[in-house]
Amino acid sequence: MSYFSNLSRRKFIWEVSCTCTALLMLPSCADVAMSDRKQIKIFSDDFLYSKTFPAYENFKSQTKLITGTTEYNNIVKIGYNIRDAINVYYANIGEEDPTKNFQWEFVLVDDDQTINAWCMPGGKIAFYTGILPIAENNDGVACIMGHEIAHAVARHSAERMSTAILMDAGTYALEKFVLGQRLPRFSKQLRTYGLDLPFNRSQESEADYLGIIFSNLAGYNIDESYKIWERMQEKSGAGPAEFFSTHPSPDNRIKKLKEWIPEVRLKYPSILT
Repeated sequence: MSYFSNLSRRKFIWEVSCTCTALLMLPSCADVAMSDRKQIKIFSDDFLYSKTFPAYENFKSQTKLITGTTEYNNIVKIGYNIRDAINVYYANIGEEDPTKNFQWEFVLVDDDQTINAWCMPGGKIAFYTGILPIAENNDGVACIMGHEIAHAVARHSAERMSTAILMDAGTYALEKFVLGQRLPRFSKQLRTYGLDLPFNRSQESEADYLGIIFSNLAGYNIDESYKIWERMQEKSGAGPAEFFSTHPSPDNRIKKLKEWIPEVRLKYPSILT
């Protein structure tokens, strides 16, 4: 989900250039939690939260929410269980908790037609009632929850924004100062299919992996992680080819999750009783 859809990328570059020029020249590198992968980050958590927390409040004010039901209470309980498991895990290993500045909040959206869940930076989470039949049970909800929380823990939104800003700035400089003209259309398609979509799929795959770690730490049955995608396929069909999608194909996700589950259970056993 884009939190800055009302701004074009090029306009956004210039709107933030006054405060971010130095950072654009020297972007910072960070380690992704529970991963050896390095990521580029221009935007701080404080900057993102200043934009996304008000957006979350606005979303709640304009959306029909469900509270006080068994489904809602389960979602909140599962979310806090995963939060607690992450907190305990990092306390046990003596490392900084990547969620220490999260302001956790969970909502259930009354929308049976939308099969979706998401997590904004800082632990602002939404589940739609349409995804509950796909989740099927609390373990399924936990696997979906773990995946969405993983996006926030891994700072994927900040990474996507940072990468887009740097690439757009580089493209603008190339067009303006080197070529003196706009790049041809095929070059933008090359970026989309050769860089943007594979990058998004990589983040989704990383969130799948981290998500089952978080769910397993919290004591949930992570076999549901791949069963969710089997149920999704049964309901929605194969979907677009992976090459044209921001997400890995369901078949690929199922395969990878099955491969990861034994490793995750061995390396990250449940720490909640």
